[in-house]
Amino acid sequence: MSSDFSRCLSLLRQERGVSQRSAAKDLGISQALLSHYENGVREPGLAFVVRACDYYNVSADFLLGRTLSRDGTTIVTADELYDYSAEKDNVLHGSVMATLNKKLLVNSVGMFFDLLGKTSRKDAITAAAQYLGDALYKMFRHFYRADGVQNEDFFAIPPRQFLAGTANADMIYAEADFVEALASHGKEKGAFPPMNHDALMTAYPGLYQSLLQIVHNTESRCNARAEKPKTGR
Repeated sequence: MSSDFSRCLSLLRQERGVSQRSAAKDLGISQALLSHYENGVREPGLAFVVRACDYYNVSADFLLGRTLSRDGTTIVTADELYDYSAEKDNVLHGSVMATLNKKLLVNSVGMFFDLLGKTSRKDAITAAAQYLGDALYKMFRHFYRADGVQNEDFFAIPPRQFLAGTANADMIYAEADFVEALASHGKEKGAFPPMNHDALMTAYPGLYQSLLQIVHNTESRCNARAEKPKTGR
């Protein structure tokens, strides 16, 4: 049984706000045995998994780490994904800066994947999603652990491995896979959509402005950091 099971079992108990002793009693086992299950020392039988699912009101697939949906449903098509951008009065409840940057990124990522989808290269699309997913994972995890009191059992990657650059390494692999997929796609006529200024402005009149802003901001930062400080004689 995967480590996702033991981690999820522990987190569900903590989320419910019950002690290990109390949960063990409700589940009909000893506290020591529940501790073994939660720490991955021993694997439970099917009967316990069923009782745990009923107790925490989740599906077996969720408890076993096979789906992120508590009722066991899986996302089959893109239409089933929640689209925050489609919400009425779609705003972030925070600073104007947060709202602005969210819109810049959402618009640019949407445009990027639309362009990428025109190549029909599933491997390139997958690699790009993995790379961006790694970046978001890193930012969220740094934010999550910033106050120093959060329980990092929420994550499957141990803190030391995360800080040592596990996600960074995965980003490098994802970028390499992305470049390789595009190289394999070839440069024959029509292989890639037109991406000159006029073509992008015509195809994405609203979204393109966001991408231009991100390009400008990124290059300004990179150039500024690359400049060597001037020294007097």
